[in-house]
Amino acid sequence: MCGIAGLYYPNIAKPVDPARVAQMSDAQAHRGPDGSGVWTAPGVGLGHRRLSIIDLGGGAQPMLTPDQQIAVTYNGEIYNFQEVRAELERLGAQFLTHSDTEVLLHGWRAWGPDMLARLNGMFAFALYDAKSKSLFLARDRFGVKPLHYAQLSDGAVAFASELKGILAHPSFRRVPDFRAVEDYLGLGYVPDDASIVAGVKKLPAGHFMLIERGKPVPQPVQWWDIDFSQRATGKPKDLQAELVEHLRAAVTSRMISDVPLGAFLSGGVDSSAVVAMMAEASRSAVKTCTIGFDVADHDETSHAQLIADRFATEHRARKVAADDFALIDTLVDAFDEPFADASALPTYRVCELARENVTVALSGDGADEAFAGYRRYKFFAAEERMRGLLPGGLRSGVFGTLGKYFPKADWAPRPFRAKTTLLALAEGGEYAYPKAVGVTGPELRHRLYTRKALKALAGHNAEQRYTDTMRLAPARDGLDRAQYADIKHYLPGDILTKVDRTSMAVSLEAREPLLDYRLVEFAATLPPSMRIRSGQGKWLMKKALEPWLPRDILYRPKMGFVTPISAWFRTALADEAAALARSKVLADTGWFDAATIQALAADHRSGRAEHGRTLWQLLMLERSLTRLFG
Repeated sequence: MCGIAGLYYPNIAKPVDPARVAQMSDAQAHRGPDGSGVWTAPGVGLGHRRLSIIDLGGGAQPMLTPDQQIAVTYNGEIYNFQEVRAELERLGAQFLTHSDTEVLLHGWRAWGPDMLARLNGMFAFALYDAKSKSLFLARDRFGVKPLHYAQLSDGAVAFASELKGILAHPSFRRVPDFRAVEDYLGLGYVPDDASIVAGVKKLPAGHFMLIERGKPVPQPVQWWDIDFSQRATGKPKDLQAELVEHLRAAVTSRMISDVPLGAFLSGGVDSSAVVAMMAEASRSAVKTCTIGFDVADHDETSHAQLIADRFATEHRARKVAADDFALIDTLVDAFDEPFADASALPTYRVCELARENVTVALSGDGADEAFAGYRRYKFFAAEERMRGLLPGGLRSGVFGTLGKYFPKADWAPRPFRAKTTLLALAEGGEYAYPKAVGVTGPELRHRLYTRKALKALAGHNAEQRYTDTMRLAPARDGLDRAQYADIKHYLPGDILTKVDRTSMAVSLEAREPLLDYRLVEFAATLPPSMRIRSGQGKWLMKKALEPWLPRDILYRPKMGFVTPISAWFRTALADEAAALARSKVLADTGWFDAATIQALAADHRSGRAEHGRTLWQLLMLERSLTRLFG
């Protein structure tokens, strides 16, 4: 795994200072502590920081073809590079290394942008073609690996794995973007097509850009999409067998490494399934690790130990404090942008633990989005069935009126929040689901904003991105559309960002076998009844894994990395919450109403209301703005 950076002048072949590219690259040194490189030519400069995984001696970057006509800087792993290499050799390509990087050089020469469809992996790369004087930027299907870009005042296009790489360029002017703040407060993260810094964008997952000299910088082009509109017709037993074969292939392909490799093990279905397949394929004990908490309600170490014992893994567990908020500033540095998923704290700790013994770790991320594992899918599917019983106008009138006057109970479990459920039923699914998956709702956000902020938004709202995606989804029903939108937004914006930044902060490569595109494309064809049945999400996946995993693991309630942030803001962080109303950096933006923030903190501290997640968002926003602009 690596960090990439560079500059490209689309209008003129202006000389590029290697020291400037090195400065951008070195700002991401944590992503690649094993080596660095810079290559420049008229109008272009590529930088690289290397974490050595494959071909330790021969995979240095930037890498060039022998004739110096094609150069690439690349972050990621191509899991099927040996098959692609064999195909290229049949076409006459001659390889000088055993690295997957070289496949990109020869693949570009043979197929151009069409080579992306042949690649199975996680990647973000920049490739310069001297013959066409063009720069090609590409990102993998799901957005496992990040890629930021911006156009500078002198016309250069700057790119980097992380925002800090672009910000290291001295001519880039930092200005906050309030529309991204709206997105962040609504969703809990700054999504892929936005940035907290105005003028910076992220190349969306499954997209590329071909920037040619003498032409305007184009919009990204989508090269891959997931299709939920098709349906598998096989018997459940046959589909279970097919699922296991996809899972086995996905895991074994991600075990190729020239450095020590292991796995995260939480004791949940997904990471346990990965460890089961690793144990089947490995000749030696799989190295596993888990993080536990000093509060029993949040601790899963006993479940992880059960799986470790079953597969005789070389297991390490470590207990950390549930109130591990001392990591806040570390996370602010790692993420650059505000990021409100508090499970980043234990994720960082498990990456830290893994890095003590391995350089590569397999994770269980992705199955919830692909196989409908989140509880919210079950509730949404039930709401969709109820919506189908009444015409839209009648539904809006009946449920909307009841919801308007029903008392609010945000503190209650989701099934008992009648006001929330009634209001959701009154709306179409493409309007209700974005609010269900969000963090701070539209009404509370508008209370937080000043008139200046509302004017700056000019009607922009965080939920619209989800609504538009669900409307246009290649899908048959509401569950399809919800999963599709999560794969497009929540997965790259939250889950994969969290794992990438926390793992790279400690120079660890994390691999996600459950996001093998063939496995996810298979999951998208499953009828809804094979994704959710009898209140169980991931139904077919769990049935398929019954020969491998105990029922206590397969069918116990989902826990995940839970952090008690609400309790923090009534105890250890209560004063921090109150201080947000007096924050200079928030006040200087002119965007937030201090009295509203003060009231939120006071009401939460007293127990009159539940605002823990919003207060956490505001705290992380305040810290991020201070770091970036303070």
